Amino acid sequence: MNPRIAAIEKQQLKTDRPSFRAGDTIRVFVRILEEEKTRIQPFEGVVIARKGGGLSETFTVRRISYGEGVERVFLLHSPFIEKIFVVKRGSVRRAKLYYLRKKIGKGTRIEERFGEGAETPPSTPAAPSVRSEASTPT
Repeated sequence: MNPRIAAIEKQQLKTDRPSFRAGDTIRVFVRILEEEKTRIQPFEGVVIARKGGGLSETFTVRRISYGEGVERVFLLHSPFIEKIFVVKRGSVRRAKLYYLRKKIGKGTRIEERFGEGAETPPSTPAAPSVRSEASTPT
């Protein structure tokens, strides 16, 4: 690739995107332009594929809406994506989850991934145990 083009593309890359992969459930906040107004619309679903690299990298998100499967392809570094939030990490053995298109109901569930690389939800601190002087044996 031409070094000039590579330098321009490098400036356009977004650095605030979280790391995610196929099988993860994500919520993508997309900026929608309607006439003169803009609004933010969330799209939550399972990532079934990631393709490409650099500025033209895309990912496909699938969800079920009113009983119909809806897939949407997003450019990872698009200026129309406000933010991406990883809701749940999924444990899968494939890079492309196109087989989910044929599954229905509970067959589309993906096991959650824990451990290394998985985000842990913020835990609430345990309440300190209070011991009174009268209840302790002497």
